[in-house]
Amino acid sequence: MFTGIIEALGTIVAVDNQGSNRHFTVASPFAAELKIDQSVAHDGVCLTVVAVNPAAGTHVVTAIDETMRVTNLNQWQLGRHVNLERCLAANGRFDGHIVQGHVDATATCLSVTDQDGSWLFRFGHAPGPGRLTVEKGSICVNGTSLTCFESTDEGFTVAIIPYTYEHTSFQQLRAGETVNLEFDIVGKYVAKLLGK
Repeated sequence: MFTGIIEALGTIVAVDNQGSNRHFTVASPFAAELKIDQSVAHDGVCLTVVAVNPAAGTHVVTAIDETMRVTNLNQWQLGRHVNLERCLAANGRFDGHIVQGHVDATATCLSVTDQDGSWLFRFGHAPGPGRLTVEKGSICVNGTSLTCFESTDEGFTVAIIPYTYEHTSFQQLRAGETVNLEFDIVGKYVAKLLGK
């Protein structure tokens, strides 16, 4: 389980295809602390560490065809920055919201507005069961726990403060690009119980 509080930015330094699988080598500040079989969220996608090179400061994760199909990983290229979060420790603080690392949908960044001290990002997504946001509710965008507003069945807006902008991949996100979404787990269960 994750909380959507980004620990570090990773950089894609190698991409290798093996059959229908794709291996990503990621450089990060905490690579030397990782262990094989550990789960790490990469832009909100829970991936298993399959190799670690502490000397190089890198780790390798593998994405299967299904993961490539339902997330934005098929757009990852060399040099891309990705948001990284390790699983929540049992004695850790719950600073964000419950995040599973299971992407529900992708969304398109419709606009980025500089507010002279913060940024507004507007996203659009296809409607569907469980794909709901509520005003001032939680949403996970590329692994980042955020509060949404201007919520509709097909989109929402989030405000990004300077600290989040500088320490996450939002700094490279532009209108027209695709992001990973994980809708609030509590909202998804309520929607299912109500048949929404």
